[in-house]
Amino acid sequence: MKLSLLTDYLESLAPLAYQEDYDNAGLIVGKSDQEVYQALISLDCTEAVVDEAIANNCQVIISHHPIVFRGLKKFNGKTYVERVVEKAIRHNVALYAIHTNLDNVLMGVNARICETLGLINTRILAPKQHLLKKLVTYVPIAQAEQVRNALFHAGAGNIGNYSEVSFNAEGSGTFKANEYADPYVGEPGIRHTENEIRIEVIYPANLESKILMALVLAHPYEEVAYDLYNLTNPNQQVGSGMIGELEFPLNEEFYLGVVKEKMKAHVIRHTALTGRHVKKVAVCGGAGGFLLKQAIAAGADIFITADYKYHEFFDAENKILIADIGHYESEQFTQQFLYEIIRKKFATFAVRLTEINTNPVKYYI
Repeated sequence: MKLSLLTDYLESLAPLAYQEDYDNAGLIVGKSDQEVYQALISLDCTEAVVDEAIANNCQVIISHHPIVFRGLKKFNGKTYVERVVEKAIRHNVALYAIHTNLDNVLMGVNARICETLGLINTRILAPKQHLLKKLVTYVPIAQAEQVRNALFHAGAGNIGNYSEVSFNAEGSGTFKANEYADPYVGEPGIRHTENEIRIEVIYPANLESKILMALVLAHPYEEVAYDLYNLTNPNQQVGSGMIGELEFPLNEEFYLGVVKEKMKAHVIRHTALTGRHVKKVAVCGGAGGFLLKQAIAAGADIFITADYKYHEFFDAENKILIADIGHYESEQFTQQFLYEIIRKKFATFAVRLTEINTNPVKYYI
């Protein structure tokens, strides 16, 4: 199948617009119209992973972490990044990354961590703002339903667990067509009054062009009147980290053992025990130290993440237990998650998990 069919599906689940500014998710090497017959899934894209893809006749590698974060100025094989890109190009292996955009969606990386830890009542820890917009348009009463349906079908009108959400108010609009117009109703040169429905819908900003196209195609007027508003409302379906609850409170030290076992961690670096039981659990795959204040504000008893620096552990101030389980360990189940969603969508497409442990951190025990 065309590579674009696969990547379009992944981006429908985790839009590229949801990635962080520093990130480089998306198609890094390859062309969207190339044919692919088998994909290799990996957390990281290393030289060994590219060799594995070549050996197994995989035309695309889907990794969580991008091999390229910044622009490359030279290709002389001096760094592992250059060597990976060069080898992938030489062997016509596409490289695709689905990184912080997958971290930031409700059903993504952090949801898999919560599932692994058996958490319930989960939600986004730090919902993102400025991702939502509002569309207001005015439609003749007879065509209001067809316009609403078109907007909903294009992706507007979703709020949390509810779809097809809109506000509608009846009123009258006036307009006078000039001599060059071809009005749907009324006569050129004469002011016309039409009973209309004012329709308001919220939509994700990244779907704006699709939604406006749907509006124009479904609306009967030659010139469609509409207003667009930027919203600061946080999008509860998109954001950093997650928080959930244990079914029953557990002793801190005992729960650290549970986390170590379920997350397959070699070691857990943590702050001093607080002496309280663990009920609320905050998580963030990868480097999540920037979410500590949100975890404390949300009432979390423990914050499970990775890549904590020495002085950052002091920020817990006995208000919360910080547990650093390691970057690879916190995100390792992302590979299986990607494998499952691709297999479910494309049942006849060959997909395989890497057999290589790409964790660059080794432990002497």
